[in-house]
Amino acid sequence: MITSPEPAAYQAPDDPERGAVSRTRGLAASVWPALAVWACALLLQLLMLAWLGTRPDWLHAALTPWDNTWYVQIAQQGYPHGFSYDAHGALTGNTLAFFPLYPAVIKLVAAVTGLGGQAASVVAAWLASAGAAVVLHRLGARLYGPRAGLAMVAVVFTQPMAVTLWIGYSESLFLLLVAGCLLAARREAWLTAGLCALLAGLTRSTGVALAAALVVAAVPPMWRARRVRWRAVAGIALGSLGVPLYVAWVGLRVGHLTAWLTIQRAGWNTAWDWGSATWQFLSSTLRRGSDWVPVSIAVLLIVLAAACATELLNRPWPPLVVYGLLVFALTVGQTNYYHSKPRLLVPALLTLAPFVRAFAARGRAAWPALAVFALFGTWFGAYMLTNWQYAI
Repeated sequence: MITSPEPAAYQAPDDPERGAVSRTRGLAASVWPALAVWACALLLQLLMLAWLGTRPDWLHAALTPWDNTWYVQIAQQGYPHGFSYDAHGALTGNTLAFFPLYPAVIKLVAAVTGLGGQAASVVAAWLASAGAAVVLHRLGARLYGPRAGLAMVAVVFTQPMAVTLWIGYSESLFLLLVAGCLLAARREAWLTAGLCALLAGLTRSTGVALAAALVVAAVPPMWRARRVRWRAVAGIALGSLGVPLYVAWVGLRVGHLTAWLTIQRAGWNTAWDWGSATWQFLSSTLRRGSDWVPVSIAVLLIVLAAACATELLNRPWPPLVVYGLLVFALTVGQTNYYHSKPRLLVPALLTLAPFVRAFAARGRAAWPALAVFALFGTWFGAYMLTNWQYAI
């Protein structure tokens, strides 16, 4: 008896619209949780600022402090052509000390929205911080597991001095580019990683740490495979250009090769001293400090150093180690103001990794501890910004 073959299973024809809808829903499902945590962190930070603020214009004062004026000035007027001097002829700092990408973004946002310079700087920072939250969510999940993604967003955006990520400063843009570079390197998307590293190097001088991390991410796979991957080589070369390009441009513009370093020292007393100034600050403060602010900053620096050491025992991803340790070294190894160091360590990531691991491992049982962490972190940043403004 001959039987007819069973009909093949019916396959619906491809529906481009249904596929697009499915992809959009998948993207939204991966984006909205991170943005929800970001929004909650923002709301908590604003509530802390409102509670501690004493001026009628507390929101404007909080979101556009100190260096914001320099960034807006660059966006509106460009850079000067030489050194600047005070009334007595002494060399002072000027806008050439600040890297160009964030002012360029401010200028773009102002042109698109019609906002003034300060408002555009805050919008640019908030857009960058929202993007950073989405990318950090994916990076955390890849490094530490699915539950760690949201934990990383929560910890990064509520850490002490996380308030820096909401104000008109370049930290949020730098964090977005750092997270983008590390995520792309983890996926071995080398050209994307190189582009992010290049842009990070045009945002802050600590972009050199990210360039080094990219080398550590790309070279070992090629060594193990005994094969040169030209995309990886191109990504490394591209990512290494940012900081040298801007420093060289400043030197050519002013007519002195070391002009950028000279301006940094004259305006902000920033120079490499192998951590001597930091050590003296810690020693004198912990022995005889009587003011709460220096003592708290000294303790915080020690805690962050201990967090780095703790994470190293867990054998984390080497590029994250190289990036985090170099940012930490560049921060504590210079003579810049001690009260700015916690702010400069906000994008370091390695200092927060033990907290991310702990909160992710405990799941819902960690929520009370995470809530205390968030309350303290947002309060600390708001207090520093409203009651001791030199910390920013």
